[in-house]
Amino acid sequence: MNIRIHNTLSGKKEVLEPIEPGHIKLYVCGITSYDYCHIGHARSALAFDMIVRYLRYSNYKVTFVRNFTDIDDKIIARANEQDTSSEELANRFINEFYTDMDNLCVDRPDIEPKATEHIPEMINLISELVDQGKAYPAGGDVYYIVDSFAGYGKLSKRNIEDMKAGARISVNEQKKNPMDFVLWKGSKPGEPKWESPWGEGRPGWHIECSAMSKKYLGETFDIHGGGQDLIFPHHENEIAQSEGANGKQFVNTWIHHGFVTIRDEKMSKSLGNFLTIRDILNHYHTEVLRFFIFSTHYRNPLDFSESAMQDATTGLERLYACVAEIDALDIKNSLASGSSVLKEKDQLKLKSIEERFQQAMNNDFNTAQAQGIFFDTIKTVNRVRKKLPNQPLSSDIQILKDCIATLKKLAAIMGILTEDAATFLNNRKEKLVAECDIDPAVIEDLIKERIQCRKDKNWARGDEIRDELLAKNIELNDGPDGTTWLVKTNPGKRENKTG
Repeated sequence: MNIRIHNTLSGKKEVLEPIEPGHIKLYVCGITSYDYCHIGHARSALAFDMIVRYLRYSNYKVTFVRNFTDIDDKIIARANEQDTSSEELANRFINEFYTDMDNLCVDRPDIEPKATEHIPEMINLISELVDQGKAYPAGGDVYYIVDSFAGYGKLSKRNIEDMKAGARISVNEQKKNPMDFVLWKGSKPGEPKWESPWGEGRPGWHIECSAMSKKYLGETFDIHGGGQDLIFPHHENEIAQSEGANGKQFVNTWIHHGFVTIRDEKMSKSLGNFLTIRDILNHYHTEVLRFFIFSTHYRNPLDFSESAMQDATTGLERLYACVAEIDALDIKNSLASGSSVLKEKDQLKLKSIEERFQQAMNNDFNTAQAQGIFFDTIKTVNRVRKKLPNQPLSSDIQILKDCIATLKKLAAIMGILTEDAATFLNNRKEKLVAECDIDPAVIEDLIKERIQCRKDKNWARGDEIRDELLAKNIELNDGPDGTTWLVKTNPGKRENKTG
């Protein structure tokens, strides 16, 4: 079955057809290493981690390149603030990035080039553009001539004439045209610098990715990815540089993931809602964050909130609870022959989980739909499990265990259900005991009493139990599967639910 991907360039879903059959070459723009990573970085890293895992699951060879921008205005400014060198600061935050990625259980790319290690390649690419009359030196800088590239704006769907009308040339700027962008920046006192045909200086941001992707993946490659904020100007300028210099299509498929907001507001330090990956993982399990991120299609906006994370916690625990139940079934004490409790339609549903998962993922990596398939599957598994007699049929148990094994294999593409289920649930329970001032066994007894009160129509006592637990920060939720409870922690923050 073909994988169809939404291509930002065409605005349509297209069948993935690698240039080299069976081999996908993928480049993703990495971090500018001057600060700790936030949840937006987490979404990017996890989205492409999932995509690479699924491509490899689909038997493609993948060469995955993700760069580090380790020289930039922001890095220089932050280094000056901290009275350190740009190199020391950049390398420090690259190491911090690795710590965050390891905590997120993100697989390392095949190649992770640093911009500062590829200055000669950048100078060569700029020289080609200058020689072709598509770039010009001015005052120690070098600028790309946007008018030299007829396709400028094709990725972002912007009209160059409209952009020109709103552009202005800054005082003392050497540009011939306000739309021209910098390829090489002449050095200023105290800044890192390298020798070049145009004098000492450093590369512009856009040229870095064009040079590094060309070195490791060639003049044309399969997929280039990043956040929607990179479409313009970064990726638009990459196309202009690369296609201007090489005379051929730069990238066949462009993938861009959506923005992350915090309670429907843009994430900003000034608003006090700037969340680093470390902030989040101090409160939530890694797999909860992964589950949350993949509960929304990668191209859609993603709003982070405590209630959304609580929903993710609840959903993940439901999956783990089902896995634990099936793991605990003892096939040794089952019957070799007898009547099956599995209806034919149930067998077909359980055995078709992988095919249905592939249909969802082949549709532009639709993880939200794939998660729905997981829940539909465990609903069937739970219904069948409840029908099992004391001595079930071994073939019934085997079908359930095979289904759960497949479920775990597929969920691992999203990086969830990777732990032993019983251990995961026990650890969650221990965390609850440590955080609340009431024994969980007492909570369960009170829930049972409340259920009986409701059967007896003793509404007053039932409400009294709810209020008694709420006073101890225990919140009850009545649902179709029974009553569940969660611990209310800090104001506005809810987590740690068990059922």
